[in-house]
Amino acid sequence: AALMAFVFGAIFEAQSVSPWLVFWVGTAGFALDAVDGWLARRSGLHSKFGARFDMEIDAALGAVLTLWLLASGTTGPEILVLGFMRYAFVAAGWWFPALRAELPDSFRRKAICVVQIGALILLVLPLAPAALIFPVVLMASTALIYSFAVDIAWLVRCGK
Repeated sequence: AALMAFVFGAIFEAQSVSPWLVFWVGTAGFALDAVDGWLARRSGLHSKFGARFDMEIDAALGAVLTLWLLASGTTGPEILVLGFMRYAFVAAGWWFPALRAELPDSFRRKAICVVQIGALILLVLPLAPAALIFPVVLMASTALIYSFAVDIAWLVRCGK
């Protein structure tokens, strides 16, 4: 969360903060996210709260990296899908109560989250070729939209 907060601050100085710094801080946050979950499960210290907190920090990291990419001029508004799909889903739940139900644990959801954050970190990498940007955004966004569509269909079907 602290590393994500640092990148959030970098959004406001996107033109003067080194993309390398944002890349390494984002990469460290992404790597530590994997380690802390593994350690919590291994030591028996995992909880529903911890899992939810982890999910929300992942979503916030995605949003912050997305905003940094947009503010730095690396990508256009198409990147917003990767950073704000979770928040659009939560907002939709205000109007469609079926979307507020709890979802079962899903390897697909976790794997696509890794693809999403990994794609954002790849896009932050200063050495990423410009020709790679749109295909990476398209691939990761397609996977994310598919994942949310599967979950929405399941929630609607089970909410009847």
